[in-house]
Amino acid sequence: MRARIKFAKIESMRFTSHLDLHRTLERTFRRAQLPMKYSQGFNPRPKINLAAALPLGCTSQAEQVDVWLTEALAVEVIKARLLEVQPPGIEVRSVQSIPTDAPKLQRAIQSVEYIVELNDPIDDLENEVDRVLSAEHIKRERRGKVYDLRPLINSLEIIQTDSGQKLLRVHLAAREGATGRPDEVLNELGIPVESARIERTGLFFKTTEENDS
Repeated sequence: MRARIKFAKIESMRFTSHLDLHRTLERTFRRAQLPMKYSQGFNPRPKINLAAALPLGCTSQAEQVDVWLTEALAVEVIKARLLEVQPPGIEVRSVQSIPTDAPKLQRAIQSVEYIVELNDPIDDLENEVDRVLSAEHIKRERRGKVYDLRPLINSLEIIQTDSGQKLLRVHLAAREGATGRPDEVLNELGIPVESARIERTGLFFKTTEENDS
């Protein structure tokens, strides 16, 4: 059986790395007494597959992880067990059973969406957003390599709450070898990352037809 678990990563795990999140989930599955399937070889590991890594310092309402089990359990049972043992900072939202041969999450994901809350008003925010969207190329450097940020930005828009607060909705590519980062977008807009709160609100995947092609 392959179970897909959707969960939130909230404030108390905001600065937990992707690797440490993986370890936390593995311990949580053990505490929940899920019969995890293990890999073969000299160092067997539970078969756990997380979707796109969440940048450090971000929270999320839309994380997903697959775990392979050696026996079939009702999804209601899996969810109930996880809710009993979920650690602070993780909130299990749903569990579903998916085909064991479905594409891995990292290969199926196409894009991600973030909502950015700005702690301070930004002068000329509208003009800066327009400048980024109208640019043909945006050269940035990551880990010593120059890349073009512009084709990784699917959309960027300002939204306004009922209280008048301005937020940014950022939709970025998240394909293998072509992943946009919200902090890079903020840097290009001239917004210090430390003056914003970034939350992932959506993961978007290829359709079944695209996966089969």
